[in-house]
This record gives sequence, C-alpha cells and structure tokens, in this order.
Amino acid sequence: MTDQPLNKISVVIPVYNEQESLPELMRRTDAACAQLGIDYEILLVDDGSSDASAEIMTAAAEAPDSHIVAVLLNRNYGQHSAIMAGFSHISGDLVITLDADLQNPPEEIVNLVETARQGYDVVGTVRQNRQDSWFRKRASRLINHLIQRTTGKAMGDYGCMLRAYRRHIVDAMLNCHERSTFIPILANTFARRATEIPVLHAEREFGDSKYSLMRLINLMYDLITCLTTTPLRLLSVFGSVIALAGFAISLLLIALRLFLGPQWAAEGVFMLFAVLFIFIGAQFVGMGLLGEYIGRIYNDVRARPRYFIQRVVSHDANTTQDKSS
Repeated sequence: MTDQPLNKISVVIPVYNEQESLPELMRRTDAACAQLGIDYEILLVDDGSSDASAEIMTAAAEAPDSHIVAVLLNRNYGQHSAIMAGFSHISGDLVITLDADLQNPPEEIVNLVETARQGYDVVGTVRQNRQDSWFRKRASRLINHLIQRTTGKAMGDYGCMLRAYRRHIVDAMLNCHERSTFIPILANTFARRATEIPVLHAEREFGDSKYSLMRLINLMYDLITCLTTTPLRLLSVFGSVIALAGFAISLLLIALRLFLGPQWAAEGVFMLFAVLFIFIGAQFVGMGLLGEYIGRIYNDVRARPRYFIQRVVSHDANTTQDKSS
C-alpha cells in the first residue's frame, strides 16, 4: 500500500441538543484539522435540536474565514440519517465522522488521516478504556458480536463513530436508498481495504447520552432486520422443531390415554395448557419478527426521504435550501 494524496478533508458531526459542548467541539476540531496542513471543512448537522445548538452552529458558520458549514434538518431523524445528510454536502477527498459529545477526542483526526493515507478505504477505531456505564459497555459488546456473526467482518468496535471514509465509499453509500442505514456496516460492504486503530475515550462532560434503553433496543432490531434474513430462516427451523415436538407429544398423550386410562388424561389438563402456551408464544415471536420485516418493506415502498434539509449555512454563501433524500 502506498500513500494516496489528499487535497481536502471533510469532518461530518451530527448534533442533537449539544449546546454546552459545541463551542469546545468546534475549537478542538478546527485546531486538529489545522495541523494537517491541507484544506478542510467541518460540517455540523443539526438533527432537529430543541436547544440553542442550531443558533450556535449558524453563527459559527457565518463568521468570516470560517471552515464550518451548518446543515440544519427540519426535525430529528437519528444519528445515521443526520450523517448521511452531511455526506450529501461534502467536498473533501476523505470524510471523517465524529460524535458531538467529545467522548471521542477530535485530536484523533490526525491519526485517522495518517492511516487513511496508507491506502485504506475505511479506517475504523476501537475505543480504549471506555468511560461508559457497565450497561452501555455490555450492550455495545452484544451489538458488536451480533454484527460480526452476521456480516463475517471482524471489526472490533462498530459503535464508535470516529471513522474515516474515502470519497468513493461515501458516494457509494449515498447511492443506497434503504430507509434504515447503519453507516459503519454499509461502508465496510464497499471497502476493499479497511483497518482499525485504537483511539482514546473520554468521559462525557456535558449533558446525557442520547441512547436510552429503548433506542438501544430499536437499534438492535434495526441491525437484525437490515443486515440479514437469517432470523427468518431460524424462525422456519424453530417452527419445524416446535411442530415435530407437538406431534411427538400428541403421540405420547394418546399412548398414555390408551395404556393408563381416562383418569390420567383428566389429570393432564395443565400439561396440555403448558404445551398450548408454548405454541402460542412461538407464534407471537414469529409474527413479531415477520412484522419487523414487513414494516421495513412498507417504509421502503413508500420511498419517503431519510432526511429533509431545511437550511445550509456557510461563510462564503449563506443559503437557505430545501433538500430531501
């Protein structure tokens, strides 16, 4: 692998109610990019914040000689949709994604760029000494294990959004039209060369995590249903096993009735109810899983945009745009 020239870097940061961390985020990110010695831009995507985040971003983007571009969405669409909205306005050869909570230090951008220059299409990161709660660590480990088993890609930390993507990888992702997009996995499907590097991880200084228990559960379902149809196959196998078990139990009950008499059959009512509940539970599991896939198909058939950009602000051309994708 040889070094590949980079003329411009684009940093895409989704922002949702991060007014406390934004000033420090912009200062540190700008300082890290300035060390690279090449042109750069910092795209801050407001994902429908209800605080003053949009105003802070807009003011920073309108400042003279600012490298910041503010992309304002009309409402909250989620982290990955916000990043895709930022992707639609990049102009760099290499794209860095970064969270706005400063748990991933912007200073690591330099290391990502140096690694990408070695010829990698995707540079992932693995958080060292994570400063999250025990629950978040366990949930992240479970999701990483699920992705690795499903995709066969042995990446160590899919949950860390501090990553670098070559421009052709981003263009390929923009041409995909799934309503639910998990960017690290999607990027790896197009990457010829991918690697991971260790990065630091800091405690969250401002606000609370935007990933509640329910959002983590929703993320799990999204990952399962957007990555593979394996659960449907497992459901068929599980249904076949249940059907065979039910048939065997039926034969057993008939045999017991014939050899032990009707008195035993009357005393086996609760056992029959138990078997019935097993079948009913299996049916509900199956219907719920099928519902997830049918719901995803329904959303894709409607072909509604993943996001709607209300305004894009930069220092050289303050514009108001309405754009959806």
